[in-house]
Amino acid sequence: MLDGGTLTGGPLVEEFERRVAAVVGARYAVAVSSGTAALHLALMCLEVGAGDEVIVPDYTFPASANAVRLCGATAVLCDIDPSTFNLDPDDAARRVTSRTKAIMPVHLFGLPADMDAVLALAREHRLRVVEDAACALGATYRGHPCGALGDVGCFSFHPRKIITTAEGGMLVTNDDRLAERARALRNHGMRRQAEGVDFLETGYNYRLSEVHAALGVAQMARLPDLLRAHRQRAAWYGEELADIPGVALPGEPPGCQHIYQAYVVRLDERFNRDRVISRLRAQGVEASIGTYALSALSAYRDQTPLPRARRVFQQALALPLDAHLTREEVRAVARALRAALNEELECGMSS
Repeated sequence: MLDGGTLTGGPLVEEFERRVAAVVGARYAVAVSSGTAALHLALMCLEVGAGDEVIVPDYTFPASANAVRLCGATAVLCDIDPSTFNLDPDDAARRVTSRTKAIMPVHLFGLPADMDAVLALAREHRLRVVEDAACALGATYRGHPCGALGDVGCFSFHPRKIITTAEGGMLVTNDDRLAERARALRNHGMRRQAEGVDFLETGYNYRLSEVHAALGVAQMARLPDLLRAHRQRAAWYGEELADIPGVALPGEPPGCQHIYQAYVVRLDERFNRDRVISRLRAQGVEASIGTYALSALSAYRDQTPLPRARRVFQQALALPLDAHLTREEVRAVARALRAALNEELECGMSS
């Protein structure tokens, strides 16, 4: 039987959408099966397709650029600001062509991108703005929530995010026609017409289930506490790591509220980051890389390597962070990092 729930989502999906929209300050939220699905639908709804270009930062998870390719468009990579890990608007401006249709700032690791500059660039060249806010639910830029600053914002609820539905995503917008089309496209192109339900275009099976939405509704009630917990643990890291030479801590530019979905530092080039990760893991600390320079990956080697993104890719180090980490555990990670870096220096001097 086809009813309103089939078209709009069940009651828990709708409640989850309402809660996210309220936090973000957007008129509409459309729940989908993943953050990648949200990005894909956002671009589809903005009519991005073959022959179009979308500017994407080189330093991001591949889903950002993959969504562009799924539309048949070209992802044009731009370099980043190594102090924030986010898109460099000046470098993005140099990559605008007559084919550029949109720009996709990524609020990486939960730190807002420089949206004043991004929006100014978009106005100058009449570009659409898709915020990849996968890591940034609750982050704010000049007092405004990330996700509702451009034409469309996209969130992820992957298990590594502060709020998780095990797997899921959300598209938010203030554009009623865009929201209506996104709801149709997530469900095979289905829409209700005067004569009944019809399928007006080819769509996708990007629905979020009621089971996943139930997890989201429960976790949204905890969002303020989870955000405070992540920021507190980031502050502890800042205190414990401040005096370690060669470690650049994540910053928080004026007007930005970082939510620290991940705590990522940058090692200077005296250190081999991959060996440091191995040394940390030998001490029981599960560290990892930050994310990827897309131009270093096989799928995107058709693009020119971008120097700042490539250096950050090689030197960024993600330390353990979750809402339950204790102060003593943070101290233990800092001690382990200090020891790993000292071993690296000693290894370098003896070689």
